[in-house]
Amino acid sequence: MKEVNLGSVIIANRRKHGITQDELAEYIGVSKASVSKWETGTTYPDITLLPRLAAFFDISIDELMDYRPQMEREQIRKLYRQLSHDFSEKPLEEVLAHCRELSKKYFSCPPLLFQIGSLYANHHMLAGNQEQSLRILNEAKALFIRVREITDDAELASQAVSMEAFCLLLLEQPKEVLDLLAPMEIMRLTPEPLLSSAFRMLGDTNAAMRVLQTGIYKTILELLNLLPSYMELCACENDRETLEETCRRAFAVANAFHLKDLHPSVLLSLCLAAAQCFARQGDSDKALSLLEYYTQTAASNIDSMWLHGDSYFNLLDPWLEETLALGKDFPRDDALIRKSITQAVTDNPVFASLSDTPQFQNIVNRLKAGEEVTP
Repeated sequence: MKEVNLGSVIIANRRKHGITQDELAEYIGVSKASVSKWETGTTYPDITLLPRLAAFFDISIDELMDYRPQMEREQIRKLYRQLSHDFSEKPLEEVLAHCRELSKKYFSCPPLLFQIGSLYANHHMLAGNQEQSLRILNEAKALFIRVREITDDAELASQAVSMEAFCLLLLEQPKEVLDLLAPMEIMRLTPEPLLSSAFRMLGDTNAAMRVLQTGIYKTILELLNLLPSYMELCACENDRETLEETCRRAFAVANAFHLKDLHPSVLLSLCLAAAQCFARQGDSDKALSLLEYYTQTAASNIDSMWLHGDSYFNLLDPWLEETLALGKDFPRDDALIRKSITQAVTDNPVFASLSDTPQFQNIVNRLKAGEEVTP
């Protein structure tokens, strides 16, 4: 894509002001042939002439160059989809090289830098060794730092901080995580009830419903992302009673809001976390039962992993498409998602004690068969 469109800008502004090539050349102090070459893109003006040209047309130098270092949301989505697919199909270093080139080219475009950092964070495990994996995570961290430093979007800055903390955890730097997150408020006001009330006062009931639906949806996902960490802590502290009660409440919420169909990836994470906890407790039956549910969920819902609403959250789809940077897309290619669902079980040392049981082997075989399903 041609990034500098100076020639067309000169032509447009010259015609707008009714100026000939001769008149422009005389003002700038060059030949008519030079102006002609600028307009055809054969050559560019000397850098020292750019301020004079911009002043002549009463435009900025950026407008004169027509340089566009930003990407529109749809362009970012399209590029992300392609890169996500490339990570599953092409050599890792080739895709990384492309991502690095894009990062340099659009170093002032925070939304794109955030998505490239997310690609790194979601695909670092494809590296051939730990050293390369850590290098990719450090590159991701650097991009998230860049995003929070230059963006004027508060929500994007918050997301960048969270992703930076995620990278720091994977890099085994817990103190840095605490230093990064310590200034953040633990308790915060949710704006949805206030927004909904304002819309109701204006007579826009549909908007009021939509705002509350999105608030409920986000809160449910936040809750179910917190509970696995609490389960793990209970398991580490050998608090079996609290572990079982946390699992009971977590799955009650998941079932009440039909997460198996609405957002199966969250349910998969919940099942896996609970299974790991009970495996650590030495409860093989409970762990295998949860892995069975995990497998059933993956088999019946793999094609609905993309984000969507349902009959209850019937106003959610437009919000997902308009608000999220990737729309309804997932951060990884479908083939990699299928593979990671299997690897989360087969490559998990916590389940080593279960590996020789017929039920576990059956679970693994079914998960592997799911990898072969053509989307």
